[in-house]
Amino acid sequence: MKQLIRFLKDWTLPVAILIGTVSYLTFYYVPQLDELGTRLIPVFDVVFPFFVFLTLFVTFCKVDFHQMRPHRWHIGVLAAQLLLIAANIGIIFWVKSLHAPYSALLSPLLWEAVLTCVIGPAASASPVVAGKLGGNISTMTTYVLISAFFTTLLIPLVFPLLEPTTEVMFFDAALFILHKVALVLLLPLMAGWLMQHYVKGICKRIVAMPNLSFYCWAISLSITTGITVRNIVHSEGSLSLLLLIALGTFLLCFVQFGLGRLVGRHLGEEINAGQALFQKNTALSIWVAYMYLHPVASIGAGCYVLWQNIINSLELWHYRRNHAE
Repeated sequence: MKQLIRFLKDWTLPVAILIGTVSYLTFYYVPQLDELGTRLIPVFDVVFPFFVFLTLFVTFCKVDFHQMRPHRWHIGVLAAQLLLIAANIGIIFWVKSLHAPYSALLSPLLWEAVLTCVIGPAASASPVVAGKLGGNISTMTTYVLISAFFTTLLIPLVFPLLEPTTEVMFFDAALFILHKVALVLLLPLMAGWLMQHYVKGICKRIVAMPNLSFYCWAISLSITTGITVRNIVHSEGSLSLLLLIALGTFLLCFVQFGLGRLVGRHLGEEINAGQALFQKNTALSIWVAYMYLHPVASIGAGCYVLWQNIINSLELWHYRRNHAE
């Protein structure tokens, strides 16, 4: 029993992914569960944002708000992200200029799916992993805020260039993203600040449970995985295109992770910079793909969330092993 508990603690994220995958497929392939699955949808619509809020609230109870100011590595990571976005857009324009029947590799949908994973902001929960890897939660939280506003400006500017037939109202898109940021990030941030200053006793108890935010995030990941599997199962894309999207986003994980670490190594924040560029807010990326591109493009962000959390698990395992020696 102790070994099982130890295994679950060490590999929480892959277990969460497995639970989400198996749960959805069970409801999908067992006809008797259809009615129950339909009834559970509104329940998950409430449970998911609650656990996202709880994850961040617990994390922000530990944040040193005096350290929340811009740093050099923030600028370096944003510059690296802009470079990747420019390269991705260049490939999309080149593919579209061919004016020929597209193979799966030359499909604009493939590269648009990759773009959604590049242009997306840093994940709201990235300070959780950065903290467990020995990074600075406070400066990481600052970057998440900067990244969110950076993306708020980029998406309404970039996406009309790719899909000119799509009417993208700059202020409508910007306000929607700001609304999401306020609910998902600013609200728990303010709650954490209030707890630190006015409810110090409860705040100390929350801080005394170092893995609470991590396990809340694992529950959110399980729900996100179920949604991702549903999108893949119901996708209209060809099998070859879906496989290439999965492979492309898998390789992108390593590109963004490696580039972020390289930037951070030169600017003194290797752990934070690696997580900042690599770990994405895939929920927002999925919404962007649905709104402005094509539903198939949303599969990219759905696959990315699986890959990034598998890599996160390997990072955490490597960190634990090195610090146990």
